[in-house]
Amino acid sequence: MRGDELYFRLHRLLGPPAAARAPIHDSLAAEIGFQQLVGEEPVFVDALLRLAQFGLSDAAVLLTGETGTGKELCARAVHWLSRRRGGPFVPVECGGIPEHIFESEFFGHLRGAFTDARTEQKGLVAVARGGTLFLDEVDSLSPGMQGKLLRLLQEQTYRPLGSEQYCQADVRIVAASNCDLGALVRQQRFRSDLYFRLDVLRVHLPPLRERKGDVARLARHFAAEICARDGLGRKTLTPAAVRKLETYAWPGNVRELHNAVHRAALCAAGGDILPRHLTLGEERPLAEADSASRSGSDETFRAGKRRAIESFERAYVQQLLHTFSGNMTRAAREAGKDRRAFGRLAKKYGLTQSHA
Repeated sequence: MRGDELYFRLHRLLGPPAAARAPIHDSLAAEIGFQQLVGEEPVFVDALLRLAQFGLSDAAVLLTGETGTGKELCARAVHWLSRRRGGPFVPVECGGIPEHIFESEFFGHLRGAFTDARTEQKGLVAVARGGTLFLDEVDSLSPGMQGKLLRLLQEQTYRPLGSEQYCQADVRIVAASNCDLGALVRQQRFRSDLYFRLDVLRVHLPPLRERKGDVARLARHFAAEICARDGLGRKTLTPAAVRKLETYAWPGNVRELHNAVHRAALCAAGGDILPRHLTLGEERPLAEADSASRSGSDETFRAGKRRAIESFERAYVQQLLHTFSGNMTRAAREAGKDRRAFGRLAKKYGLTQSHA
């Protein structure tokens, strides 16, 4: 489907714009955030149409799909399409909240509610008042945390720690998971009552391998965006580079494609991004390969091994921190490492300040 046809179908779904708004074909991309949701494959366009339909409701939305398919971008699109667009969009990394502070984080607390409560603090529900609360990786919540979230959804009220008063919740819940929540319910690892509260409106985001026709479109979009943002000048993916991208499986989906194009744009000295600039999967980065070839026999095996490991570690940590906007907890989880160990690694290479 072509972009103009997509806009026409969305316009038909949403109805004519109010007089105070700009025409939808001018404002949709900039105002709603659809400019980041690039693609024309039918399976992807169908997901976008569902986002447009569900944005008009105030019911809970469940976004499913593999890691890297763009669930947070879609959550933001739902928010900007809704009547709550004037309110805040508050993303929450559920896996990064320890159980013992869940109530304080979500519902807030009064001064003196517990030992370290020196001041009153709003919870995430209050911060998101009038807007959207996005619960990413909702499957990572413990059974106890699931029960407290269920009460919020059922009663639309919450009580800050230390308070005797209940507050009215005025938020829309959008949740996301890369797991099969239905399977987790059957395994008794996720509460069925919470699942059915979250699974009112569902949008499944297809993996990149199911929308191969969008790989080139996304890659060119990312290249233009990255070069403009980083002041790299105009760089173009050659046909051979595009073919290399299209033959790869993309287990990390759109996020992995973005990272690959980012690396290639930095490695390409001229205006063309060539296949050799693209490191996919287990391929060794170009800069590392060039460094190894230059070192030759001028260093011992042990020194060369240490340098190669340090080079890999630094690049790997830096890339993860960039991908997760400096969120150490999410980066550590993606790396499969303990947060403190990952933090020490980041500190070792001086990456804690620039990505904080």
